[in-house]
Amino acid sequence: MKWLYQAWRTNDLYDWAVAGLLVVAVVCALAVLRYVMARVVGALAKRTTTELDDYLAQVIAGTRLWLLFPFALYAGASALELPPKLEQLIELLVVVALVLQVVLWINGFIGFWLARQVEKRRGVDGEGVTALTLLGFAARVVVWALMLLLILDQLGFDITALVAGLGIGGIAIALAVQNVLGDLFASLSIVLDKPFVVGDFIIVDDLLGTVEYIGLKTTRLRSLSGELIVFANNDLLKSRVRNFKRMYERRVVFSVGVTYQTPLEKLENIPALLRAAVERRKQTRFDRAHFKAYGDFALTFEVAYYVLSPDYNLYMDTQQAINLEVYRRFGEEHIEFAYPTQTVFLHGAAAPAVVSASG
Repeated sequence: MKWLYQAWRTNDLYDWAVAGLLVVAVVCALAVLRYVMARVVGALAKRTTTELDDYLAQVIAGTRLWLLFPFALYAGASALELPPKLEQLIELLVVVALVLQVVLWINGFIGFWLARQVEKRRGVDGEGVTALTLLGFAARVVVWALMLLLILDQLGFDITALVAGLGIGGIAIALAVQNVLGDLFASLSIVLDKPFVVGDFIIVDDLLGTVEYIGLKTTRLRSLSGELIVFANNDLLKSRVRNFKRMYERRVVFSVGVTYQTPLEKLENIPALLRAAVERRKQTRFDRAHFKAYGDFALTFEVAYYVLSPDYNLYMDTQQAINLEVYRRFGEEHIEFAYPTQTVFLHGAAAPAVVSASG
């Protein structure tokens, strides 16, 4: 009150009238400017498909007139002779209003971006929506905390000790809950990087199952035998994860062994026979078929092909059909499958004795 009384005594009525007119003029000018820019940018946003002009329209619409009033007050004060402390108070109000308005703009941008991302992921990626909401909340907390520190600094408080205390307290809390924080950040990594999502079939070390839930601390798999397997998110990211849901096709390699008594011309025909057995199946792509090796009791042929689908049942049906086709064709060509046997030659014997090594 003393400052106001001193300002009233220092300035005459004309100065106060000029100051009042300046305040009203600046407020009206800012209001008209906001209205015109909102109409222009809003009309432009409706004609384009970019998101930048949509955000600008939201920023202009979110500009608060009451936060612009300190600027008008500052303009009016320029026409008056005020005590130093009153001038400092007006300047402080201007700085606080500017900081608060900038924070509101940043907060509006976070909300705008978050709403667009949630809209894209809603109904498709529930975990992603949860993580984005959490990130948006954390970003808002950081922005408002920085605003509070800036305002305290402008008010003359020593924020160095406060920041140091918060830092030490934060370190202590982080050390106390480092496992929880590790799992939390791991869950954010899983949701954002998406090495797997709910519904994927994955193998972690020697454990396998379908992902049922990705939480802030744990991820849960339903195994083939029915039990629930729970992993800590931090441990899960340290493991080697094989995601079979992301497999677009399946490569299959199998071997067939025939006896050493098979004639040469039939051996030469076996690769073509194996190729035909693969190519007759739908959703397969033949790779190769070769006489691979001389085994202990068989001449080994190796076949490689691709099943053009990750479906395991389709792979097994295809392999079964190929096996039956090979069995049928070998029977027609009188080609014998090999099985573990040993031939023992006895001195002076009329014929070698064949001893089965199977079983």
